[in-house]
Parts: sequence; structure tokens; C-alpha cells
Amino acid sequence: MAEKKLPPHLHLDTLAVRAAVDKSQYGENSEALFLSSSFVQPDSATAARRFAGEEEGYIYSRFTNPTVASMEKRLAALEGMEDAIATSSGMSAILLLCMGLLKAGDHVVCSQSVFGSTIKLIGGEFGKFGVESTFVSQTDVAQWKAAIKPNTRLLFAETPTNPLTDVCDIRALADIAHNAGALLAVDNCFCSPALQQPVKFGADIVIHSGTKYLDGQGRVIAGALVGPEKLIADKFIPVMRSAGMSLSPFNAWVVLKGMETLGIRMEAQSQRALELAQWLEAHPKVERVYYPGLKSHSQHELAMAQQSGRGGAVVSFDVKAADADTARKNAFHVVDATQLMSVTANLGDVKTIITHPASTSHGRLTEQQRTAAGIRQNLVRVAAGLEHLDDLKADLSRGLDTL
Repeated sequence: MAEKKLPPHLHLDTLAVRAAVDKSQYGENSEALFLSSSFVQPDSATAARRFAGEEEGYIYSRFTNPTVASMEKRLAALEGMEDAIATSSGMSAILLLCMGLLKAGDHVVCSQSVFGSTIKLIGGEFGKFGVESTFVSQTDVAQWKAAIKPNTRLLFAETPTNPLTDVCDIRALADIAHNAGALLAVDNCFCSPALQQPVKFGADIVIHSGTKYLDGQGRVIAGALVGPEKLIADKFIPVMRSAGMSLSPFNAWVVLKGMETLGIRMEAQSQRALELAQWLEAHPKVERVYYPGLKSHSQHELAMAQQSGRGGAVVSFDVKAADADTARKNAFHVVDATQLMSVTANLGDVKTIITHPASTSHGRLTEQQRTAAGIRQNLVRVAAGLEHLDDLKADLSRGLDTL
């Protein structure tokens, strides 16, 4: 019996459950896990055509695997884009992005507020190979425009940013990039396609750390690039085939299963984060709260327009401190006083996570770089999970109320 084809124009929650490659001959309802390093070819001529890219077919799991292909197809469908290529981690996705698009003498304009490792990779590692980079304010469109050079090939933004949840105007940056003959890449890790589809605002490429909300339960490391089919085929697959920063089939299968509950998780976790942010904003020991869902957030209206009316699941806040000497001490006190939250630098889990960004996720940056990004020593980041809100408030109160 022929397999049913999905009808067009399905809702995101439906695509999150149903979009995948065709079933095998066994008709499995849950997508199969293909743990095979290679695939047997029917004959030499077919093998030759497939290795030459003249015929579709699975060859070697470094760059072709049915389970990985299912994860890629589902993610592309959720982002409303043509294709995706899965990688071994979110950072390897950014590595693949830069290796596929840039060469010595090219120039990148990047937000100065992106994840610390992204700054290190673009500004440091690729600088060794002659790629220029300029880091600008996340929110100042004029700085992005002024940074454009004749050799600019890529604009890179993360929205909202980690950890201060700064939001960039995706449409404005897309216009700047396209007017310069460059591409705009957007890291959509914090929102996931459940809340934000950057392609709707002109982004050319979307980056994911599947480790975060796509998996949703802190089980595996994964990454992906999502974009036009031709760009994936021409620029990224050749690099993947040679360099091998590929995602394992098992990790792809875990993320594939995680995406099935993405919509309901993001809705529930975003609601908890909003209520937690409102509670923190009223707490006497909190100096400032950073959360796009709050009206006090400087880009609140833009965030609500781009993020389907939700602020996401990450809340950061500055603990009150008398001076610079006590800032780090007070932040550590709040983190260490928690009994429920997990002290780790990851995010996207159903378990609520708390961390001190200045000494963890952004600890390798210089103090000057952290200052430029607005990351102070009294900053605490919380990624809301699915525990009861009252329990999360009580956990933070253990530290805040005893400062």
C-alpha cells in the first residue's frame, strides 16, 4: 500500500509530529533509528551515480542517513524553509556556516552580544585565516549599516541574545545585508521555530543548537543550519562531506522525538518565565530584569511582533549589590542557595537551570568584551523548565531573601 502524503499548509504543531522522510518497508509509526555507518548499493553503476550526486540515495552516515534526514526535513518544515543540514553541535553549525560561505579577505558583521563561543569562533579562530570581523551593538541598526564594507559577505545575529535577551530587528538587518550583497544568518536558539521564524522577516539562514529546545530534555548535543535548498547543496553539503562535523543518527533521532512536543513545551515554559520575570521585577533585592515579555524590556514591542507574542523561556536579572566587590559574591549566593534548580550553563531543558554567565557561558571573554555586551558580575540567568511556578519562586527566594 502506498504511503499517505502529507496535505499542504499544515500547522506547526502538526508538522512537528508528522514531517519526516518516507517510512521504510516495515511501515513504522515512530521514525526509525538507522544505526549504520554505511549503506549497501544495488550495483556499481548506482553507487557511481550516487557518489557523484547524480542520483539520490544513502551512502555513508557522515553525510547521508535516513534518521538524520528526517530530523532535517522536520526542522526545515518548522522553520518554513526549504532544507536543513544537521551538525554535531550548535557551534559546529556556525563553523559549517563560516566554512561554507567565507574565505580569506571576506568580512563579517556580528552582534557583540552573541554567545561567548560564537564571538571566539568568528572573531578569533576565523581571524587566523584572514576573515575580518566587526562586532556591533545588537540593537543599533545604524551601527550595523555603518559597519558594512565592500567585502562584507555575512551578517550574524542571535535574537534574543544569551543572556540579556536583546532583540534585533531581523527585517532591518536583512535589508542591510541584501543591499550589500551579503547574507543574514540568525541564531534562533532561544525561541525555536515554535515562537519565531526568522525567514518571515528576511533571514537567509537560521542556526540552531538542537541541544536546547529542539531536544528539550538535555539529552544530546546537536546543531543545524536551515536555509534554501540550493545554498545547502552548493555551500554546506560539500564541506560537511569533507570535514565531517555530522550529527550522529542516535542524536538526530532523539532531537526528532523532542520536536514532537516543541510547541506545547515552549508555550508552557514561556508562561512560567513570564510570571517568574514579573515576580523578580517586583522583588526588592533585584536591580533589573531582562525578559522580552516584560513591557519594561527596551525591545518589547519588536519582540512580541517577531516572537509570536511570547517572550521565551529565559529570564536574566541583576542582583542588587552595594559595590563591584560584592556583585559577584551576591550573584553566587543566589545561585548556590537554590535547592531545586540545576546549576549548569545549558538551557532548554524541562528542568529549570540557573547559572552565572560572567563566569560560565561568557567566562572566556575579556572583561572589555563582557562590558560591551552588558554582562556584569551580578547577572544571573534562569532558563525556566516545567516545574511548578511556586516552587521556582521559593527556590530563588532562598538566596534573594537572605542577601
